[in-house]
Amino acid sequence: MGYMDLKRWTLGLLLAMLAAVAPAYAQGQPAVLDSADNGLLVLSYHDIRDDVATTSDLDAYAVSTQNFAAHLDWLSAHGYHPVSLSQLITASQGGTPLPPKPVLLTFDDGLRSVYTKVFPLLRAYNYPALVAVITDYVDMPAGRQIDYGYRPFTRDDFLTWDQLREMNKSGLIELASHTDNLHHGVQSNPQGNSTPAVITRIYDPVAKRYETAAEYQARVRADLALSVARLQKNVGVSPKAIVWPYAAYNALSNDIAEQLGMPVSFDLEGRSTPVTRDLHGLARLLVTNNPTVIQLAYELRRDVERDGMRALQIDLDAVYDANPAQQAKNLDALIERVKKVGPTHVFLQAFADPDGNGSADALYFPNRHLPMRADLFNRVAWQLKTRAGVKVFAWLPVLGFELKDPAIRKALAIQTPESDGIFRLDFTNPQVRRIIDDVYEDLAINSYFEGLLFHDDAYLRDTELTQLPPEGDDGARTQALIDFTLELRAAAQRWRPKLSTVRNLYAQPVLEPQSAAWFAQRLDLFNKAYDHTALMAMPWMEGSRNPEKWLDKLVVAVRAHDPQLSQTMFELQTVDWRTQTPIPGARLRAQIRRLQAQGVRHFAWYPDDFIAGRPSTYDARAAMSSRSFPYEEK
Repeated sequence: MGYMDLKRWTLGLLLAMLAAVAPAYAQGQPAVLDSADNGLLVLSYHDIRDDVATTSDLDAYAVSTQNFAAHLDWLSAHGYHPVSLSQLITASQGGTPLPPKPVLLTFDDGLRSVYTKVFPLLRAYNYPALVAVITDYVDMPAGRQIDYGYRPFTRDDFLTWDQLREMNKSGLIELASHTDNLHHGVQSNPQGNSTPAVITRIYDPVAKRYETAAEYQARVRADLALSVARLQKNVGVSPKAIVWPYAAYNALSNDIAEQLGMPVSFDLEGRSTPVTRDLHGLARLLVTNNPTVIQLAYELRRDVERDGMRALQIDLDAVYDANPAQQAKNLDALIERVKKVGPTHVFLQAFADPDGNGSADALYFPNRHLPMRADLFNRVAWQLKTRAGVKVFAWLPVLGFELKDPAIRKALAIQTPESDGIFRLDFTNPQVRRIIDDVYEDLAINSYFEGLLFHDDAYLRDTELTQLPPEGDDGARTQALIDFTLELRAAAQRWRPKLSTVRNLYAQPVLEPQSAAWFAQRLDLFNKAYDHTALMAMPWMEGSRNPEKWLDKLVVAVRAHDPQLSQTMFELQTVDWRTQTPIPGARLRAQIRRLQAQGVRHFAWYPDDFIAGRPSTYDARAAMSSRSFPYEEK
């Protein structure tokens, strides 16, 4: 497996030039803060070469020597202060604070260009840096090759121990572990897919079993220990930091690294990190596609909070097929659809609901409590990330799990006088909490994803679970459900750090606030608890006779709680379920334009029928693409 196909730079030349040469304050406007103003900026480089193509170089991770030197010039001229790992650790422990606008330069993989191209420039500028070394690649035997994506790399492409000793002795270069030999994928499921070695319980196709927790822990520990030992033996230093390959790690791997003397860890999520005592999971900005200094300036200065989300909510039930060949065709259709449309996110169903009643009959990942319909979620999620370049959020019920044993299922269910609605378990029961915690933890153990979408089954009628306090002005019942979802996020985050959260919300509690007690749902409390709220902006589902005016009314109601519309996502329906007819694509596009004109930033829709191609790819691109120019790529 080569390098992950991570998100490419978003470039806007005109805006970039303005950002670089005409600061906002010069035009009488408040200055836009650079990302580092709110913490430590960490830049992640890989290879520095003289011969990088201006555009479409085969190695997306290579930066030209000329552009890299210009980056150093720009950082110096714009008040950035390069710092070392040692300075960072000292500051985090209450010692000398970091200077304003601190930036840490990091170089991954231990490539030879760090010595031949980077080191001379760092000495000229007197800039410190951190070099993360894959110790198994240093002085590797002649004839060995490493798949580096665009061509095989040999020992001549990687640093030697002599070079590492010289750079470390200079005082400018500190060394981190990039593992000894975990920078690759391992088999993660019976279908043969590979995911990053650090976070995957390996599937053995011969024994037809997964690696146990103890085996997994021993494998990771042995590799990290060997990396530390090789650096100690050959350079005489003990690394204080681990840079995780592919930015894939979990709480257990961080614990192991810290036990081996590496309390600092880095990933690639975000652009800056506040400096605290906890130095795990520091954000880094991945430098790709050989950015010029203008493009780097734009990326550092643009307001990422203005980025809009475009999400397709996908039924994994539509991918699943008992016939493996047909299932593979379905998966290819999904990947091709997402690549053509170009959303930012996919909300991917992780549970099986073949009867369509809204609760989970089975799950699409190995787990302790429900049947596994197929080990499919991780396979699809990883391919969406690596082949289609989107962020994948796991879409899972909060309460709606139909346990296999009918007696247990009945005993643990919410006892409701209502005859309709989604089957739900009683989350006030400690046994239920343990079961659902386990489900979320098992999802994270066995799958790669970057966020959670909490399903619309998380509601409570005022006649249910009457042992809870009444809703009241403080939203006590709403908060009880929120607290439970955050508990579930914590269970998953033991294995998937930094998970974003989105939660479905019915429209009625927003349009008719007095109805919050009927649902135990409130937009104001949701937006405090979650990164985004996916408001079900579905006028046909609500029986509206004038969907467009209904949407206008919904925007006004949302603004009472979210004035900038910065957290509320409008999730549209693409099918009128009452008549089972698709909403015309032109009307969906017009609705999104109408909502955008009123300031709505974030959109999703459901369902996205990737098998039948509905809405059409043309309409889906026009409505849901995150690209600047959502035309079809040739």
